[in-house]
Amino acid sequence: MPSKVYSAAIVGLDARVVEVEVDASFGLRCFNIVGLPDKAIDESRERVNAAIKSLKFKSPREQTSRVLVNLAPADLKKEGSLYDLPIALGYLLESKQIKFDFQGRLFIGELSLNGELRPIKGALSFATIAAEKGWKELILPVFNAPEAGLIKGLDVIGVSSLREAIDYLENRKIIPVCRSVIDKKFQPNFSFDMAWIKGQNNAKRGLEIAAAGGHNFSMLGPPGSGKTLLAKAIPSILPPLTFQEALEVTKIYSIGGLLPKNITLMTDRPFRSPHHTCSEVALIGGGNPPRPGEITLSHRGILFLDEFPEFHRDVLESLRQPIEEGNILVLRAKHRLSLPAKFTLVIASNPCPCGHYGNPEQDCSCTISQIQKYRRKLSGPLMDRIDIFVDVPAVKYEKLTERAQEESSAKIRERIEKAREIQKQRFIGLKILTNSEIGIPEIKKFCHIDGKSQNLLKNYVNSGKLSARGYHRILKTARTIADLRGSENIKFDYISEALSYRVKEN
Repeated sequence: MPSKVYSAAIVGLDARVVEVEVDASFGLRCFNIVGLPDKAIDESRERVNAAIKSLKFKSPREQTSRVLVNLAPADLKKEGSLYDLPIALGYLLESKQIKFDFQGRLFIGELSLNGELRPIKGALSFATIAAEKGWKELILPVFNAPEAGLIKGLDVIGVSSLREAIDYLENRKIIPVCRSVIDKKFQPNFSFDMAWIKGQNNAKRGLEIAAAGGHNFSMLGPPGSGKTLLAKAIPSILPPLTFQEALEVTKIYSIGGLLPKNITLMTDRPFRSPHHTCSEVALIGGGNPPRPGEITLSHRGILFLDEFPEFHRDVLESLRQPIEEGNILVLRAKHRLSLPAKFTLVIASNPCPCGHYGNPEQDCSCTISQIQKYRRKLSGPLMDRIDIFVDVPAVKYEKLTERAQEESSAKIRERIEKAREIQKQRFIGLKILTNSEIGIPEIKKFCHIDGKSQNLLKNYVNSGKLSARGYHRILKTARTIADLRGSENIKFDYISEALSYRVKEN
């Protein structure tokens, strides 16, 4: 009867349990792996052979038998080198060279030729599925044990080699369970501060509102006016990740192989700034097999698109659905994955290719056709999904050299944290964290306005200056402004301020 051990496969951002069945029978000597393995798994035959031989056990090539490894379910694509450990243990169990209880245990790990275990990707996802399925133990490389140890209700055993794993399974060695204890009050480390930026008070106010409610934000101004510095300072005013948010972000970065070395849990909000030459797949995700794109890597953080009009138009248009839905559905011939994408979009652009259109101090060198072509990429439907638009003019010398101290990020963050706490209490019981995420039913419930405000919005909607989507986004932005002021009601002044960031009068 074939031996069986359990492992797992990554599907999108989650894991699925995989049965590793090993059968050794008399016949022509061979070692085959079936069950839709990729090239890395196919090559595991060589790694497993060498690792077993280095431990003085009889390897498959030294046995006069036919070895067949089946990775079930057979219709699920398997990839990566993480099946080395379960294949090796399954073979040793089948050939009766070792004996242990495999029930309730999940095995993950890549073997080196001398039997040592190398780090893997996605340890947090494997620990999550193991805990959900009620497994008692997860055995994986010791390098990944602290990450997997974040999940409660699961015994995580970190081993450094195949020999150590066998000694543990046969009760010759005791390995303590790894449990990671993380201080849930994170202290992020910021590289930029709002106090460094002189002037631009209107942009800073817009950024404060955007950060408080998770609203999409656009900056327009000439080169060198501070747009990029403002964007890079946004993480310094955002509230720290909650523990649940940190787990979500860590899972994404672990699967993508982007988790920093010696980091167990991501505590800083993501800030992603892809180059304007990036492809559509790189931005929204995909590939074969599908991988998270920049919008997923910026989940619960900031996606900053500098030189926005320089991106390819089809790349920009692909953002429309994720902005609205908060996730991206990747459909391929053999894959259908839903990836999270709840990010705050921040864009920066120049008014024209040379950057000086409308600048009274410097003449624009662009032709009308060049300006039209430059702005044509900014489609109406895409720009309608942005809540706050601000102009970032050039800063005068007197402002740059004045000694007055600008407001620090810490002070701004205090106000934002208070506004976020109001939103947290408001949305208890709902899967909503910020005002930007609310739908029409929540708008009707939480965004009541007076008659004067209704008449103002009525004039803008009926005149065509404000779309139906724009109307709802004005209400959400005004709700955030009210939260920053500590007001339960949305006043006329808040509606007027929200309108000023969205509708520009000629």
